[in-house]
Amino acid sequence: MRLSTLQRHMRESVKSLGRNGWMTFASISAVTVTLLLVGVFLVVMFNMNHFAKKIENDVEIRVHIDVTANNQDKQALRAQIEKIPQVKEIRYSSKDEELKRLIKSFGEEGSSFRLFEQDNPLSDVYVVKTANPVDTIKVAKKIEKLPFVHKVNYGQGQVEKLFSTLKIARNIGLVLIIGLLFTAMFLISNTIKITIFARRREIEIMRLVGATNGFIRWPFFLEGLWLGVIGAIFPIAAVSVVYYNIYKFFEPKITIPFFELLPFNPFMWQISLLLLLIGACIGVWGSMMSVRKFLKI
Repeated sequence: MRLSTLQRHMRESVKSLGRNGWMTFASISAVTVTLLLVGVFLVVMFNMNHFAKKIENDVEIRVHIDVTANNQDKQALRAQIEKIPQVKEIRYSSKDEELKRLIKSFGEEGSSFRLFEQDNPLSDVYVVKTANPVDTIKVAKKIEKLPFVHKVNYGQGQVEKLFSTLKIARNIGLVLIIGLLFTAMFLISNTIKITIFARRREIEIMRLVGATNGFIRWPFFLEGLWLGVIGAIFPIAAVSVVYYNIYKFFEPKITIPFFELLPFNPFMWQISLLLLLIGACIGVWGSMMSVRKFLKI
């Protein structure tokens, strides 16, 4: 396509936005509201996913070694655990270290456990982490069958509920975002359809003088692009400003280890680019849907 032709298409698409002022305003408003909701959902979802990964990465398998196992048996057990494909990391914790951990976990009340320092009843432990936290349950069941394993603890019951809840939350967020995007595409499609109907005589004249299908369609594609891009500007600005203030206010005050907001930079630049691309894509897609269905040329 020649530059002059592209410039002509761009002028026509901008003029069309002006000619259909109220529909343009309504469509941009709808896209703005939709992308604002999408932006909020994306920020919440990405941060939830960040929290979830931190929680999942803290899930570990504690393999309590049988008290009858000697050093050679312990090394053999370690080698067998390392052979399991999903295992990422294995660390040895002696029973003395386990007692110290127990005392520390109870805070001031933990001092009562110091009575066991001379005759420690705890077991030596292998702390195992998997490459993918979802494989924790599968790996734990494999380790349970190995010799010299007294018991395996990975938070049975709670871990399954945790993974299930996180999966449901992610799926619900994804469905809501897809639903919002289809709503925006439908609104843009209707706007383009009305534009095509209003310009049907002009289109017929262009067709009679030999204009190709592509030549007629291009302004409508560009019009959909402008609707999507313009509709994305306010959501990008609003979400960025609000998230910046939330991050600045809450981040220094958060003390829970896994509860950590994604840093404003580069996170919001990524979200802004994503919203701009989504706006452009749903604009063009909505336009294409309308052109294919209602522009009979």
